[in-house]
Formats: sequence, structure tokens, C-alpha cells
Amino acid sequence: MIRDASIICFAHDWNGDPTSKTHIMRILSESNRILWVNSIGWRRPSVSTRDARRIVNKVRQAATERLVEVRPNLHVMSPLAIPLPGVPGVDALNASLLAASVRAAARRIGLRDPLLWTFMPNTVGLVGRLGESKVIYHCVDEYSAFKGVPREALRRMEDALVRRADLVLTSADSLCRARRALNPCTYFVSHGVDVAHFSRALDRDLAPAPEVADLVRDGTRVIGFFGLIAEWIDLQLVRELAQRRPGWTFVMIGKATVDLSPLRGLPNVRLLGQKPYASLPSYCRAFDVGLIPFRIDELTLNVNPLKLREYLAAGLPVVSSDLPEVRKYGHLVHVAAGADAYLREIERALTERAEPLDRARVDAMKDESWEARVEEISELVATMDVRV
Repeated sequence: MIRDASIICFAHDWNGDPTSKTHIMRILSESNRILWVNSIGWRRPSVSTRDARRIVNKVRQAATERLVEVRPNLHVMSPLAIPLPGVPGVDALNASLLAASVRAAARRIGLRDPLLWTFMPNTVGLVGRLGESKVIYHCVDEYSAFKGVPREALRRMEDALVRRADLVLTSADSLCRARRALNPCTYFVSHGVDVAHFSRALDRDLAPAPEVADLVRDGTRVIGFFGLIAEWIDLQLVRELAQRRPGWTFVMIGKATVDLSPLRGLPNVRLLGQKPYASLPSYCRAFDVGLIPFRIDELTLNVNPLKLREYLAAGLPVVSSDLPEVRKYGHLVHVAAGADAYLREIERALTERAEPLDRARVDAMKDESWEARVEEISELVATMDVRV
């Protein structure tokens, strides 16, 4: 395990749903000092209420939450940046202002010779400006495939960052192969899972969440999803499944960044919104099957969904779109393409709810904890030839 190091981490906003970034830095903060820098964004804002609200929140955070200790050894800072990524003059100005503010925050909390650990490809302009001893680029998505990003500019930034990094980590084999062509010090490290947290779903003393408790009492088959409901979720597929199986209830949990009208008004679909991470096992307690209804495109073909291992750690059979990283769990997951196949595989999965099978799925996840992943990463960091 990495110990007694200083780390500057660029990632999403700390107060969002826990992701791989959150879990990794939470564990590392137990024996290292970390400055987490909230997202500086890589999308240009649109004329929308959501983007206007996000800008207001960013300004408020920068004004009132400049540097906050959110847990021992882990401080979060909320910088401001001009939201015009890919514009050369603006990128240079943002890098200068951000470097100065991050250096000041690092000095304030006593970081020395920090390890620059970035999950954000648009931070390449900060490399060499933070007094860092090493640079780790941790790639968990095909970032240029997101909608609304300056695609070519982001690709150029990422290519430059990959070349300059001392170590590149990726969460999917496909991401690893593409980036290893630019930097031989590139390695695949899969996501982990909090087994102790999600396996609580099998605890008979845990009550189902109130919003789904009636479904459990009535013996209704519950097909569940939790996570961000975004551009990669196939809402039309979920709609067709719900229409063709009116006796099942489809429960969708998560913040939505897309129009949910395809699902609204369906009597057997419950849109419950975002829920605290701590409460997810109580929802899984009511699920009969965990669903991963992703579209198939450049973005999802390079994704490694966290919810896959979280569903399994909750003892749930899983039905998923045919994704390369999901395929590796073929003995535990039902893969489907199209509504007919989804219905067939869900019906098969519903026959697999028995305590020995549920416990076997949990047991299969015990070697995939976040602690094990951090140990794996630490070994890579410890053995690297530093190229600075």
C-alpha cells in the first residue's frame, strides 16, 4: 500500500455519487495526505437551466468551500475555471490560474513533492507546474465519446497527457490497448466493489426501502437499476420491457441528465431519483434482478460499469447489454441484445434466486474489493521507473 505520500487528485466533484475515484482516494487517505480538486469541467455550457444551475453551484462552492477537510487527511478544493475547454488561450489562462491556486492549497495543508494523480484528460496543462514527483493518469472512460465535449481538442489533450505520464492506469482492456500505443507504462486495473456494504442486501434483518417495500410484500418481481441515468441508458429498451411484462415492476434509481418521458406514465415503472449510497443495499433487498441496459456505442464499449460488481455483491443475478468488460463475468451475468433477448434472460435470471446462488455471487466478489485494487495499484506505483 502507498504510505506517507502527498497526492493531488483531479477528479469529479467529491459530493457526487461515489465512483472508482472516490473509493480509491478514500482508502489511500488512511495512510496518505490528499488534496482532491473538484471537477474543472470539459463541456462547454449550453443555454439550459441545468447548466446555469451548475455554474451557480460552482461559483458558490468556490466562494464558500474553497478548502474543506471532508475526512482525516483528505481536503477538497473547488476551483473556478472559464468553461470553454479546447480554446487555446482560455486553456492556457485556466492552467495558470488553477496551478497557482492548487499550489497554494497544497502548501496550506503541508503537501510536499506530491504525486499528481489525475482522472481528467484536460489537466495536461498542469503537468510540471505543481512541483509533482510523479504523474499518474487514471483513465476510466473514453472521454472524447461523451456528448457535448470538444471531441478533437479533448483527444489531443489526452494523447499529450498519456505521453507525459509516468504511469497510465485504465479500467478497461480496450482503453489500455489504445493508450499503451502511446505509453508502454500503461496497465489495466479493473474496478473494485465494497462487498461488505452491498452484501447487506442479503441480511434478513435489513428492511427493504420504504418506496419498494410494498412490492416485496405483494411478491412482485422487481427488475432494478441504480446509477446515473444518462445518454448511455437505453430508455426505449426499458420502456418496451415494461410494456411487454406488465406484471413486473421496473425500479430506476439515480439522477437523470436526460429526458425521462419514455418511462413516465408507465404503471409498472418507478422513477425514484437519486438515493444516498448508504441506502442502496435496502433497495437491492427488494430487487430480483439487477439491470444494465446500456446502449452499444463507442462510449459503452470502453466502459467497465461499477454497478456490475455492486449488483453481484448484493447477491443479485444480472442482465446486461453485451459489453466487453461485462463479458468477462459470463458465468455470473446474462448478456442480451434487444428486447426479446432481454426478456428471455431476465426470465432465466428470475429462476436463479436461491440463497446458495445469491451467496455464491457475493463470494465471487470477495477478491475484487477496492482494498485489493488499491494494493494492485500501489504495487505498480512502487515498481515504476520514474520518468520525470
